[in-house]
Amino acid sequence: MAGATNKLPLQERVPLARTAWRLADLAVLSLLLDLLARRAATLLAAGGGAAPACTWCWLAALACEAWFAVVWLLNLNAKWNPVRFDTHPERLLAQRVDELPAVDMFVTTADPKLEPPAVTADTVLSLLALDYPAGKLACYVSDDGCSPLTLFALREAAEFAELWVPFCRKHRVGVRAPFVYFSSSGGPGRGGGGAAGDDEFQRDWAAMKSEYEKLASRIENADEESLVRCGGGEFAEFVGADRRDHPTIIKVLRGNDGREGDDDDGTGVPSLVYISREKSPRHHHHFKAGAMNVLTRVSAVLTNAPVMLNVDCDMFANNPQAALHAMCLLLGFDDEVHSGFAQAPQKFHGALKDDPFGNQMEVIFQKIGFGIAGLQGMFYGGTGCFHRRKVIYGVPPEPTSDVRQPRMRGSPSYKELQKMFGSSKELIESARSIMSVEMFAAAPAVDLASRIDAAKEVSSCDYEAGTSWGQEVGWVYGSMTEDILTGQRIHAAGWRSALLNPDPPAFLGGAPTGGPASLTQYKRWATGLLEIIFSRNNPVLQCISKRLELRQCLGYLVIDVWPLRAPFELCYALLGPYCLLANQSFLPKASEPGFLIPLALFLTYNAYNLAEYMDCRLSARAWWNNHRMQRIVSSSAWLLAFLTVVLKTLGLSETVFDVTRKEQGQGAAPDGGADPGRFTFDSSPVFVPPTALTILAVVALAVGAWRAVAGAAAAGAGGPGAGEFVCCGWLVLCFWPFVRGLAGKGSYGIPWSVRIKAGLLVAAFVHFCCTRN
Repeated sequence: MAGATNKLPLQERVPLARTAWRLADLAVLSLLLDLLARRAATLLAAGGGAAPACTWCWLAALACEAWFAVVWLLNLNAKWNPVRFDTHPERLLAQRVDELPAVDMFVTTADPKLEPPAVTADTVLSLLALDYPAGKLACYVSDDGCSPLTLFALREAAEFAELWVPFCRKHRVGVRAPFVYFSSSGGPGRGGGGAAGDDEFQRDWAAMKSEYEKLASRIENADEESLVRCGGGEFAEFVGADRRDHPTIIKVLRGNDGREGDDDDGTGVPSLVYISREKSPRHHHHFKAGAMNVLTRVSAVLTNAPVMLNVDCDMFANNPQAALHAMCLLLGFDDEVHSGFAQAPQKFHGALKDDPFGNQMEVIFQKIGFGIAGLQGMFYGGTGCFHRRKVIYGVPPEPTSDVRQPRMRGSPSYKELQKMFGSSKELIESARSIMSVEMFAAAPAVDLASRIDAAKEVSSCDYEAGTSWGQEVGWVYGSMTEDILTGQRIHAAGWRSALLNPDPPAFLGGAPTGGPASLTQYKRWATGLLEIIFSRNNPVLQCISKRLELRQCLGYLVIDVWPLRAPFELCYALLGPYCLLANQSFLPKASEPGFLIPLALFLTYNAYNLAEYMDCRLSARAWWNNHRMQRIVSSSAWLLAFLTVVLKTLGLSETVFDVTRKEQGQGAAPDGGADPGRFTFDSSPVFVPPTALTILAVVALAVGAWRAVAGAAAAGAGGPGAGEFVCCGWLVLCFWPFVRGLAGKGSYGIPWSVRIKAGLLVAAFVHFCCTRN
């Protein structure tokens, strides 16, 4: 019986049936191709005198529709072969518990105002309480805001962890982020944990809740100036420090005095280290990618775990066995090449009902994410990911016979390692150990405090000069979306990745609420993605010159082309208003047989998308919210990202990293208003294009209706028909939050500065249409 148990797999790759969806994919594709063929045929008829009145409108429509067909093909490829990975942590504990590798856990935060220290502290506590041998866990927090408030919150959290971690393990608490646990449990016995009738549990629960409330109060009432002035030697290094110009600050908040002997019996608490890397105006700090590389180097000279987990400061561990599920993927394949990293999909706690801001991305993960998992593997999403350290170090999978893939022959020499990793002897020795030792070999215990000087050396501003950090080693520089770029480099080296999707979800975070925060996030993502397209890291080049598989390359293009969709979708959106204002047409008339094709495509495409949401157990309202947000995002965040990267490529501007606001409690209005799902506005330029489109569509509908009533439309086939009216009406519906914003007040109203700029754009466009009439 024991022998049979040993043969049970730790993970199973399960293909998902998708026959009906494939037929639907092909049906939409056939309608797109039919539309292109008929439009091309109409334009080719120009030689016979049968060309449309507005030839350039039809040419523009042809170009846009061809682009839409390309995007659909990319999505079809990504969705074609979905799989899921089933993991079995109980088998892991029965078979290989002594071989569990150590894990270094990274948490990143950048601004104590946008990312409150209490949020970071809760995330850290959830990680420290994972069901995993405490002696094999270490948590590192990177504070790019250089905030004494963050350090204070973590110091308090380290003390609270001495109570919280044993409580969680003793009573098998399900959700181990205390804020979420106590706010959602409603009392003892709720939210996971001991039975409501257990007197000991009730006493422990009440005592723990009281201690947590005291902790939260201390963090909430902490004052930065008082901490620096009266906080003692622990905060002395913050005196005179500026978040953009300061030396490295490293604090061991909890050491690893029992790293080699601790078991997960409820008595051990993992190590906790605070890091604020050196900053200087004379050096580029490379945003989050730079912070991740510092975390990688500092952890290498301190604990050097062969596995690294990274999460955002608001992404708490929702499943206490998340690390065990990940190890089933990292240890469960016969060949490690299949699990270079294990990525959990981003899911959200307390998210708003029906996803009013279109940023929960549940359908994208279930449809495209599971499909990509069936190719070379899930994308690296920047949070909720378990990495093999040696993969981050740029080590290719072994063995390889691909001549396109450079290999490390034997053990690298000291000079080769120095060129790759820098001059630190401790870092070089740790890297040599990672490259040559089995993943589950025990790391020697060291006194963390004794390595602080070595840790500060590898976190200095100029340490990376002349090394491979940011290129072949570590998180890759050159894009605001360092996660996608780094994952692409890993796949291009020949590694595969696995999708970590246990039940309950491994990690939960917070989705931005309100218009400004949501569009800021989309703009940052789109900027980074387009930077990849315009660089030597383009997935097409990686496919040609390295080991990125063709279908995986096309999968990366699904998201990389997000900002490239903006000019095409904007152009197509403008065709309807233009034709109504200029008395032209770009679609067949309702009386013509060709009208049935765009009508069928419109209905089929939207029915297909609605069915996807229903298949993911989401509502029709959620589908509509996401549909309208895609139109809004395309004309705002993606469009500005496109212009930003074009200007950067021409050397006329630089990209700026925008931090998204994090909230400890989801579901509250961003400005304290009564409706958290209602769109809010500010004076950002990102709101100008969609405001202009909204005004333009309303004006075009009014002019078109007046012409139809007054009989002033062009006679014959030249004037607008039902198609152009439907396009403008659909545009108004999609941009309805902006229609309300034009009449709204406060944060729910569009600022006058945005209205004036949008009005000038509309006036210029109307003048252009009049001159073409």
